[in-house]
Order: sequence, then C-alpha cells, then structure tokens
Amino acid sequence: MSKPRLRFAPSPTGYLHIGGVRTALFNWLWARKTGGTFILRIEDTDQERSTDESRAVIFEAMKWVGLDWDEGPAASGIPAAGSHGPYTQMDRLAIYKEKAEELVSARKAFHCFCTKEELDAQRKALIARDPKAQFKYPGTCRERTDHPDLPFVTRYKADRTGSVTYVDKVFGEVITPNIETQDFVLIRSDGVPLYNFGAVVDDMLMEVSLVARGRDHMINTPPQIMLYEAFGAKVPEFAHLPMILAPSGEKLSKRKPPKNPDGSPIPVSVEEYRDAGYAPNAVLNYLARFGWSHGDQEVFSKDELIQAFSWESCGRGDGKFDAKKFLAIDHEHLKTERLMPADEYATRAVPFLAQRGLTVTTDAVKGALHTIRDRATTFAQAADMLDPFFREPPVMDEKAAQKFLVKDAAPRLTGFRDALAKASEWSEAALEASVNAWLAENALEMKAVGQPVRVALTGRTASPSLYQVLVVLGREVALARLTRAAETAERS
Repeated sequence: MSKPRLRFAPSPTGYLHIGGVRTALFNWLWARKTGGTFILRIEDTDQERSTDESRAVIFEAMKWVGLDWDEGPAASGIPAAGSHGPYTQMDRLAIYKEKAEELVSARKAFHCFCTKEELDAQRKALIARDPKAQFKYPGTCRERTDHPDLPFVTRYKADRTGSVTYVDKVFGEVITPNIETQDFVLIRSDGVPLYNFGAVVDDMLMEVSLVARGRDHMINTPPQIMLYEAFGAKVPEFAHLPMILAPSGEKLSKRKPPKNPDGSPIPVSVEEYRDAGYAPNAVLNYLARFGWSHGDQEVFSKDELIQAFSWESCGRGDGKFDAKKFLAIDHEHLKTERLMPADEYATRAVPFLAQRGLTVTTDAVKGALHTIRDRATTFAQAADMLDPFFREPPVMDEKAAQKFLVKDAAPRLTGFRDALAKASEWSEAALEASVNAWLAENALEMKAVGQPVRVALTGRTASPSLYQVLVVLGREVALARLTRAAETAERS
C-alpha cells in the first residue's frame, strides 16, 4: 500500500488562523506517523486579497510552530521542493485551462455565455415570485453548440439524478442527493478557477490521497467527488474535522473578532500567540485536543502526538475555545523539562528579555530558570520574572519601597547583609544557616525582615525564595543592593 499524501492549502489573505494550523497539524501528524508526504500549497486565486506579505506570514508561522513540509513553494530560506509543482495556484492557470477543456471535449462541461447581469435579473425575478426560492443556474447554455466570440465561464454539467456517497474518516457515511446540484462554475472568464475545480485539479495531479479539513468544507465534497469521477481519477479519502468555536458558540472567524466571556478579544492568529510568549509545541498540543483525544491525557510532546494520533480518535463535536485551558497547557510545557528543555527555554526567553532592553546570554538565563520555572505561564511572563536578576539596579516598585524601605528597616537590612557576608560559602544552605543564626541572636523572626529584603533585592514584594534570589544574583550584587536599600531606608 502506497504511503499517504496529504496537503495543507491556505490562502494568503492575511494572518495564519489557528483553525488553519489545526487543519495543517492533523494532516502533518498523519503524514509523519505513516511516513507519508505533507504538501504545502498556496491557494492565491483571490487576487484582490492575496498578498506577498500574507504569503510570507504563512511560511513564517508554519516554521514557528514546527510544521515542516516535504513539498511546496520556495519560502524564506527554504527552496521549492517536490516534483508536482508549481505549488502556487496562480502559477497553474494553464493547467486548469487544459483540464477544463478536457471536460468540455468529453461533454462533461460546457462554455456558458450568460452574463452576470442576465443571471442577476433571472435571480431577482425568481425571488419576486417566491421570496424563499433558491436560484439555480437554469441550464441556458448547457446544450449550446455555437461558439460566439464572447466572454464565457466554464461550467460543469452536473448529474441531477442519483447521489454522491462517500465514507468520511470522522463522520462516517455521507450521502448527498444530486437533485439540488446546479451546473457549477469551474473557471471564470478571466481564466482563474473557482475553489472546487482548482482544489480537485491540484489534488488529483499532486496525487493527494487524503483530504483532511474543517467540516465547513463538507458542502464542497460532493461536487469535488463529481469532478474526480468526471476525470476518471481515483477519489481521495476525506476526513472532516469539527470546528473551533468562540465561547459564544460562533465560528472563530478571521473577519469578526471573537471574544472571551469577559469581553476580552481572543487572539486567532499564530503570530499573536508567538508574540505573547507561548511555546510552539504548546500551541500544537492545545489545537490537537480540538476534535481528537487520547484517553485522559491532556499534555503531549510533538513526538507523543505523532505516535498517538489516529482518525478513529477524532470526534464529531465542535469545541469551544478556552483561553484559560490554553494558558494552562502552555504552563505545563514551560515548567516541564521533557517538553521544554532548559536550552530551548533559555533561547526562547532571551528575545523577550531583549524587548525589555536587557542583553542576556542563554547561559545566564539557564542559571536563573529554576527560580521561576514553576510559575511562569509564558515566555513573556518569564522575562518579567527574570528582569530583576539582570537589571541593575532593579526597577523599584515605589509603593513597595515606601511601605517596606522605611527608617526602622535600615538596621535590619544592614544586619541581614552582614550575616550573609559571614556565610561560609555563597550557597542556599550556607546563606540560610548564617541568616538563621543572626535571627536567633537578635530574637527576630524572618517575617520581620523578609519583605524589606525582598524589595531590596528585586524591587518587588513577590519573588522566588530569597535564598534562590541571592545565589542567582551573586555575592557582590546582592550585598550591594542590600547596602543601597539600607541607605534608602535610613533617609526615609
């Protein structure tokens, strides 16, 4: 049995929607699990909205989430690959024309010379007679044999008897009667194919064996199967996936920004999650759980997704976007070494520190990771938590300073500093032992000095363990910050 060939075919009309990434992911997972081929094809026939910028955004988003393709067009830093190209539809217009004329010659399609104005008038007249009527092309040119020198579209000569039946890998057997099918357009008068024809010609010539896409495309499947059969080509398998809905139950749309229950906007582009500091594999993990499950497991590495994925485990029910759950999945990835190794964590965190004006090495970040790893839910939050370690002096919370760096805190800050300076070594255990001895000697409890010290060291009232902070800062920086804070408190 030949290995499957699957494709993802986005339109370059804006950002890459996370629903599109979920579609790409399921295709990619099956290709990787079976040793098949994953094809990236650009469907740019909407010339009014397609842009080179959007095309570049698609490539970058796919690379960021780690969904590499085996065949596809040239992208930034990636050469074109595959023997079934071109992989951009506007570069394939001659192919569509040839295949359309093949159907015309076989009397399975025809040239239609009806103008838009004529059809609009017929539609208007029908609705005037029956407001609930659905206008269908009346077959005016269906049997026409003359060839006037006029613009024309090419229409498929649809069979209006019988039905189209296929077995969907998710929804099971689907039967669609042909009675309502009209003679649909294959190619417009400007030579650009409509979606169904372009997709079928491309999938047929690219030998795509499984078409997996959102269930909103189920309406397109019967006419596409008609076209495969008209060409005498093998019909691919189909798998239609449940939808990702907004919490309100509406489609998670590009054109109508969805909102969370609290009224905040829901990011729907890959770039927004990248820029917010989400981990790429966490994005894939969350999207995989829309329409697919593997027992009770919620958190997966990419390799685990590949091994566990199957069409049999895909459900039919649509799912509602849950921002809190998405963030929780990201948190699990960031705090778990097997899902986010420290080297990768540090590499991804460095740019977020750079956005805060901090130049930090990955080794320095790795040295501080243990202090924030259990708490940071995104790389952006991690950078915020790491900021006090790498900014000198740290940004001071003025309210915290006014509350805790007061005159009577000055001697305690000085005593705490001196106790640290006496530690046998600059380690958490040695520092804690030295501080405990000083507390006992002065009949103090840690709560009497903890918050002033925390504010002195980090500028904040919340931080990791003080002894962790001290070790990461190092002896010289830590003692200097305590000295400066004591002086500030003395002057208050």
